[in-house]
Amino acid sequence: MTAGRTLVGAPGTLLRHELRLLASIVLWAARRTHGTREGRPFGYVRGQGALLLGLGFVCVVETVGLAVLLRPWPVAHAVMLAVDVYAVLMIVGLHAASVTRPHVLTPTVLRVRRAAQVDLSIPLERIARVRRDLRTTHERAEGVLDLPVGAQTSVTLELTEPVTHVPLFGRPRPVGVVRFHTDDADRFVAAMGHAVR
Repeated sequence: MTAGRTLVGAPGTLLRHELRLLASIVLWAARRTHGTREGRPFGYVRGQGALLLGLGFVCVVETVGLAVLLRPWPVAHAVMLAVDVYAVLMIVGLHAASVTRPHVLTPTVLRVRRAAQVDLSIPLERIARVRRDLRTTHERAEGVLDLPVGAQTSVTLELTEPVTHVPLFGRPRPVGVVRFHTDDADRFVAAMGHAVR
């Protein structure tokens, strides 16, 4: 029964994720953000901009190359063109989600985010320690959530009690240490110092 639910739930989860990416493109075009009205936003997009730009460029080159190669086969050409355009759209959506869904510090909660995949709410009273902690390698560990951007994290949170992280696919798990990236880690740590006093 659980396996059946997982199979049924996975396509729905993927569809919701992709709709969030498309909605993020609209927000980005309108120069708006998601969920930042009640708090202070902290961006993290600078760490991955070049990577996504490079990936987008490769997809565009592939689209043009396949269009030339598949010209004699119109059906294959149309299918691959649709797939390639969709891939470029998802890359743009990923960048847009990273821009429009920053981390948010409110008077009671810190929302740690990564594009449209992660939105973890951590009550401020559960945060025991915040420190600037630049890491470029991340080994899996029980109770630790690593959210690198551009293969690095710059802030580490230690919690007094775990919060539940629900991944895009997979089972919820408790985490007591959260590592993530923000573009201005010093400003973030200072703001957190004032917030958790």
